Amino acid sequence: MQSKNPVFARSEGFNGRGSTATAPADWKVDLDGGQGTSHAPVGTTGSASMTVSSVIEKTAITLGLVVVAAAATWFVIGDLDPNSPDADRNLAMLGVLAMVGVFGGLALSLVNSFKKVVSPPLVLAYAAVQGIFVGAFSKAVAFYIVGDPSIVFQAVLATFVAAGATLAAYKFFNIQVTAKFRKVMMIALVSVFGIMMANFALSMFGVLEQGGLRGFNTLGLVVSIGLAVLAIFTLVMDFDMVERGVEAGLPERESWRAAFGLTVTLVWLYIELLRILAIFSSGD
Repeated sequence: MQSKNPVFARSEGFNGRGSTATAPADWKVDLDGGQGTSHAPVGTTGSASMTVSSVIEKTAITLGLVVVAAAATWFVIGDLDPNSPDADRNLAMLGVLAMVGVFGGLALSLVNSFKKVVSPPLVLAYAAVQGIFVGAFSKAVAFYIVGDPSIVFQAVLATFVAAGATLAAYKFFNIQVTAKFRKVMMIALVSVFGIMMANFALSMFGVLEQGGLRGFNTLGLVVSIGLAVLAIFTLVMDFDMVERGVEAGLPERESWRAAFGLTVTLVWLYIELLRILAIFSSGD
């Protein structure tokens, strides 16, 4: 069954388009929840295959790079206290780095999503650039919205708790990712992406005040809660596609594609949880 997730859609193995690949007997991903049939894996005989361990390893590398880049960005920006003599320069640097992260991360995410052959260097480049955005955005929220850097630690902890709970629910409650679910999710993701890009552009040009849908107010809270839920559903799809890839015997290199998909979703979830915590903390 073909994936509707653009991160995995370019890989034949994840979609069962190889000559021998299909869902194994215990997968329940069709519209009626019925079982598929078992076939030989698509991996080349004798070559290393993608495993859960290899996906965890690559994901740890990409997330680690995000954290390192975010921490470096945080410290490079410097003191944002208005009384600091370098406050204006540091604020300007924050804005530049945030824009580099936004547009660089967007470009690299699109390249990685639609690239048929996964490129580990490009995946790592995405993680580094996305880390720059995470660091700049986190510092802006911590100092200008909340006034307490500990909000970042709370958001990181909340992200890992949410991801762990989602994985536990996926495994222990045997959540079935059906074709209908994938279709609905793809429509939702494309729609949200379009709306958020339009909101970003209109806010940049001053058409929408206070960030529009992404303001740190009641409307922004509702939107962020909805997007956090959508991110969790996307995480479920990511877990399903990793499981499909492992069962299909994909080459070990495809672990980088899986790591990229998980990193995209986890960074998105972190941003939404940080926004939610910040809005509650600010008392709006």
